[in-house]
Amino acid sequence: MPKMPTAERDEEAGPEKKGPDRQAAAVRLAVLNALGHPPGVLRVAVLRLWENHYRVNVQTGADAVSAVIAHSFFVAADADGNVLASTPEITRQY
Repeated sequence: MPKMPTAERDEEAGPEKKGPDRQAAAVRLAVLNALGHPPGVLRVAVLRLWENHYRVNVQTGADAVSAVIAHSFFVAADADGNVLASTPEITRQY
């Protein structure tokens, strides 16, 4: 049974979420739209640090054992999840 990568599952579930979960899903989409979609993406973890500030880790690999954090950003976002600033700057890679 093939598994759908977590990032795609989260993107599809995003619009139904409310509050902080909805905002985190929107941040995930905004980061992937700015970065592009890395090959072999396993997970895009969006961790809320404090109000409207997040750590975003893009994990890639063939499976969980070989997963690596390919990209990592500190992100400031507005209430709708639009990225206002990031460190390092998010540039199109894919």
